[in-house]
Amino acid sequence: MVWPLTLMIGGSLMSWAGLTLAGGSEFNPELAIGMAAPLTSASATWLAVERTHASSPAKVTGILVAGFIAKMVFFAVLVGLVGALGLRPRPFVVSFAVYFIALHVVEAFYLRRLFAGAEPLAR
Repeated sequence: MVWPLTLMIGGSLMSWAGLTLAGGSEFNPELAIGMAAPLTSASATWLAVERTHASSPAKVTGILVAGFIAKMVFFAVLVGLVGALGLRPRPFVVSFAVYFIALHVVEAFYLRRLFAGAEPLAR
């Protein structure tokens, strides 16, 4: 199912570009990094779960748990880098939170469809 990745990546890049063009360029690079981190984690989780589900559905729970642990480490390192990179915390946190929630809602929707055996809504 390529559609969930297309939606997540395309939607994130289009919204970031739209916000930047609409006057949010003063919030970059925080806006871009706050978008890129959740996009990377949601995309990686989707790919791992989709591939595992296709070959061995019983192993999906283990992949989700491993992904959760990897995300905790990844995001902890990222938060540590906010200060080291000299990023402004407020725009970064707002961007990160919005993209994290939105992308994981999309991911959850498609995971539910995957587990139910349904086809994606579009190709």
